[in-house]
Amino acid sequence: MRRMLYSSFLFLFIISLQSCYFQQNKNSPSPSKEMTYSIDSTFVIAFGSCNHEDDPQTIWQPILENEPDLWIWLGDNIYGDTNDMEVLNSKYELQKSHPEYQKLKLNVPIIGTWDDHDYGRNNAGKHYSQKEKSMQLALDFLDEPENSSRREQQGIYASYDYGNAQTRIKVILLDARYNRDSLISKNDRYIPNENGDILGEEQWKWLESELNKSEADVNIIASGIQIIPDQHPYEKWSNFPKSRQRLYSLIASSGVKDVFFLSGDRHIGEISRKDVAGVDNPIYEVTSSGMTHSAVNNTTEKNPYRLGPLVNNKNFGIMKIGLTQNDPTVKIFIKGIENQIYASDVVK
Repeated sequence: MRRMLYSSFLFLFIISLQSCYFQQNKNSPSPSKEMTYSIDSTFVIAFGSCNHEDDPQTIWQPILENEPDLWIWLGDNIYGDTNDMEVLNSKYELQKSHPEYQKLKLNVPIIGTWDDHDYGRNNAGKHYSQKEKSMQLALDFLDEPENSSRREQQGIYASYDYGNAQTRIKVILLDARYNRDSLISKNDRYIPNENGDILGEEQWKWLESELNKSEADVNIIASGIQIIPDQHPYEKWSNFPKSRQRLYSLIASSGVKDVFFLSGDRHIGEISRKDVAGVDNPIYEVTSSGMTHSAVNNTTEKNPYRLGPLVNNKNFGIMKIGLTQNDPTVKIFIKGIENQIYASDVVK
């Protein structure tokens, strides 16, 4: 009788633990590297940047209407702009507390990198005095585990793998702040720092390894600042020409399949395409920036690589990747606060 009672108690205890486990996972989706999806389904990635925690958070509902499988923060996730880490933390907590954002957190895995305003200072680089503490707060915001090796790095770069046996997707998040050399300005515009670096050697070695071992059909590289566009006077990878060429060369030498850049920062949206020497297919870049405020007066900026219009409305980005047995079709969109399409393209 005691054995029966013990067995019954043990069974109920296990069931109770399982119930708690599945409830926790249901309410707190994780950006697991082992996500798998069925054949002929579609993997939907939503992304954006430049989100002020004090502004109305009206954009989350249209984002959710796209039923994303993943959300990627591209930087300026809040507007910290301080050396006071208590102030920075309070702004992250405010953003986390918004009911609209909480709906996303309950239903969609979230990953991300940062840019300058959530890093701590406008246009700041490696000399920002609070970068170590700021990084920990950014990782707290992203719910990075306390024992994660990411917390021991020089920067918040990371990679994730998604998809299924037919179509594999790799997401690489770069940190263009923690080790970035100083900008050089002249006549109210940034000019090339010919010997400057963006990533730092630790991150470069990591990136080379990630690209060399990638077997993904679609490789997504996210950066807070733009990589392809080079005509505007603001922050961009072309301000550090050796770093941009090194990035292109790593992509070429690794032989990775289709590459897509994601970027933010600019308070605009646009789709760019560039042929890079040694890379079989053109590289696309989708810039989505201005979730709560946009550059409404930017209507004539030159970008010879741009496909379609320059978007100067509040916006977010969507990528739809077909998980098929054949080469995947990738559909890219820049959408507005009413879920309207401002720009789009189909790759393959």
